[in-house]
Amino acid sequence: MKPVDIRLIRYASAARGFLLLSGVIGVVQTAVTVAFAWMLTDAVTGALAGRDVTASLLSLLGLALLRGALIAASDAAGTRAAARTGMELRAALIAAIGRLGPGWLAQRNRTELAVTAGHGLEALDAYFARYIPQLVLTVTATPVILAVMWWQDWPSGLTAAITLPLIPLFLILIGIATRTVQRRQWQTLQRLAARFADTVQGLATLRLFGRERRAAAQIEQTADDYRRETMKVLRFSFLSGFAMELLSSLAVALIAVAVGFRLLSGDLSLEVGLFVLLLAPEAFLPIRQVGVQFHAAAEGVAATEDVFAVLDEAGAGPGSPREERSDETRRAAGPLIVTDLRVRDLPPVTFTAAPGTVTLIEGPSGSGKSSLLAALRGAVPFEGAAALGGIDVRGLSPAAWLAWAGQRPQLSRGTIAENVSLGDAEPDADGIRHALASACADDLDPALELGVQGSGLSGGQAQRVAVARALYRHSRRLDAVLALDEPSSALDAQTEQRLWDSLRERADAGATVLVVSHRRSARRIADQVVELGVRV
Repeated sequence: MKPVDIRLIRYASAARGFLLLSGVIGVVQTAVTVAFAWMLTDAVTGALAGRDVTASLLSLLGLALLRGALIAASDAAGTRAAARTGMELRAALIAAIGRLGPGWLAQRNRTELAVTAGHGLEALDAYFARYIPQLVLTVTATPVILAVMWWQDWPSGLTAAITLPLIPLFLILIGIATRTVQRRQWQTLQRLAARFADTVQGLATLRLFGRERRAAAQIEQTADDYRRETMKVLRFSFLSGFAMELLSSLAVALIAVAVGFRLLSGDLSLEVGLFVLLLAPEAFLPIRQVGVQFHAAAEGVAATEDVFAVLDEAGAGPGSPREERSDETRRAAGPLIVTDLRVRDLPPVTFTAAPGTVTLIEGPSGSGKSSLLAALRGAVPFEGAAALGGIDVRGLSPAAWLAWAGQRPQLSRGTIAENVSLGDAEPDADGIRHALASACADDLDPALELGVQGSGLSGGQAQRVAVARALYRHSRRLDAVLALDEPSSALDAQTEQRLWDSLRERADAGATVLVVSHRRSARRIADQVVELGVRV
């Protein structure tokens, strides 16, 4: 784990401000620490000499209050910086996933991404509030205190300078050993979340086949694995803490013993000896705390590394297809020309879909009908060419040229109107009702509240709402290609005929319509039929 990953400063402006603020607080804390040691020395030696030490005691009280205020300010700033950095990284992660496209997302575990963006980035609190301030103090306070010790008593400063590097050396060795177990712990947590989400989503099927107990046992086993990995991390944490405390205690003891003998021999004054002894623990304290907080911050840092990996992948060189695809304002109009488009080992496909026509995609199961639409919307990579108005669709955002409805409705919690107008910053109530009517869903109340994943509707109703969403999208961008994947698979014959008539009206009004369907009734409205072959 790097002490501070430069990518954190690049991707999160809040981190840059906090590092600067931590540096300022660290400098002030260093001055307060040295002043406190000096005033305490003055108070003790003054009391022994019979002087009035009231002023020194009041100064000590003021310095103690100031030091406490600085620590509180650092904690508060760290908590705010962690929250702001988490929000910035989440926003950057979502934007990066949008640039990478659905094809990239389809190859990733979405639950793991959710855990990273949620629980993982929330763990940044320890990193910002405790780890970074101690790291800054190690850079600012430790060298200054060593210099002051050397200035006052060079043998003590030399002893501290020789023993101090042993602590980061042991910290590096222990860190190398703990990195593996910490990464394994984080991966186990992601696997646990993914398994739990998959089990909950498929619980009805698991119960139907009597496999719910086995699924529960697998979750329990993964949770037990996470417990064991967590205990390993704790053991390494205790080991590193013990090593840090032992080494620093021995180093301070060496200085104290040397100072004691020199005081007895008269080679060192009490004032200098006490001042050096008070500073010695402070010289080792920041780097000891870095070792302690190293483990508390590890989970948040592991999450940021996963986020940075996505951000780096999305930030491929200028002019890359991913970067171009993120341009939502770029539009294209004209015929959709597909030439020798091939997905994996499926046969190549060639056709031209012109405005004002309905193109029907037919073929047996496994022939690549849905894969063709997935390729056009960027969900899977493909060979060959697909251009809209002469512009390669791989250089366009799918949202800029495609109004699409798949076989799965993919509805979300909210009203039917919110699901239909998904992605529209200013929904049109009349347009929503018209889209529902065109999708043969005019019997559904747009204000009806749906549950998680659109629960509350039948399969046919959910499919019609999804089709209405594509129709609404097209009505807001008339130059978009309307693409529907098996839009009538859950509809009865009468409703299906109404849907076909609605799509024919759209095409007659100038729309480019692509329909994937195994229903022979769809041929009635088709201007051309593209028949796909079987899998090679």
